[in-house]
Amino acid sequence: MTRFSTFGIFLLFSATLVSLAAGQPEPRIHTFYYGWYATEEVDGKLAHWNHQVMGDKDGRIFGGGEDIGANFFPALGNYSSNDPAVIEAHLEMMVQAEIGILVASWWGPDSFEDRGLPALLDGAARHGLQVAFHLEPFPGRDADSTRESLVYLVSRYGNHPACYRPDRWGGRPVIYIYDSYLTPAREWAKLLQPEGEITIRDTELDAVMIGLWVGKDEGDFFLDGGFDGYYTYFGSDGFTWGSTSANWDELKEFAAEHAMLFIPCVGPGYLDTRIRPWNATTTRDRQEGRYYDKMFASALVCNPTWIGITSFNEWHEGTQIEPAVPKSISSFEYEDYSPFGPEHYLDRTRYWVNCFRTQGH
Repeated sequence: MTRFSTFGIFLLFSATLVSLAAGQPEPRIHTFYYGWYATEEVDGKLAHWNHQVMGDKDGRIFGGGEDIGANFFPALGNYSSNDPAVIEAHLEMMVQAEIGILVASWWGPDSFEDRGLPALLDGAARHGLQVAFHLEPFPGRDADSTRESLVYLVSRYGNHPACYRPDRWGGRPVIYIYDSYLTPAREWAKLLQPEGEITIRDTELDAVMIGLWVGKDEGDFFLDGGFDGYYTYFGSDGFTWGSTSANWDELKEFAAEHAMLFIPCVGPGYLDTRIRPWNATTTRDRQEGRYYDKMFASALVCNPTWIGITSFNEWHEGTQIEPAVPKSISSFEYEDYSPFGPEHYLDRTRYWVNCFRTQGH
């Protein structure tokens, strides 16, 4: 059966759903969340809205305000990730979309993103949501520094009621490791294999450790390294072998053979040419929402344990499902979600969550 015909069957199947009324957050749906935005009013500085143009010989930097480092403009404007009203708004959006788990970008102890976690966790608990952690490739990350990170995360946040500890996976916290391939499998084995010299297995630091699958023949990397599973992250279908939806059946089969988690990641599109003008080949047009539908349908074909959404609010790469609004300035016209309104991708996420629930697992 071709991917196209499978997609058509899923559309027909999902069209039979009787109701899309908001329900409970779905813990099998995870979204990557970026708490790195800052404003002078809240944080005493502007961060990320004034992103540099990468690779530009003149070192151009967007000024923020109406001229931001993104191809879309947020409905909330330039916001601070530490603003309680913004945190509340974001969590309410996730509830609207019935997303259950937000995967918080984390850049090490006492980083800007780390300092925002307590308020995010407290808010998530109030809304019935949970938080997993996305370990970014901060300088010097290896087995030893990752273990130190786990000591910090588990001791500081591990007992919080919003820390995601799925019963099916032994009640351990969930850690996604971005760019895990940059560290050799033998280094990860020190930490993740039961016999590793600094192993976390069967200790208070044990966690569900999820690596990033990029290239075609990476199975041995995850087995030798001792990972519990893998995710595909990138919202640009075809950008990597792992993010190519046509390969997801194969990734699912490998995971099933080795009792591992496979988490296909879907996105609404990809557009980052404001900050990477040279990167147009990676662009994936939203196709008036059809691209998101196709990716979600492909993920459901695999009947995975979890599905990742890339992303909730990575504005620089244009993968966000957070509401965006039409906006024009003298030097640029921002993209938007036309012909739909700003909340289209929240509503469409809820639609596919209900398809996932109806499919069962």
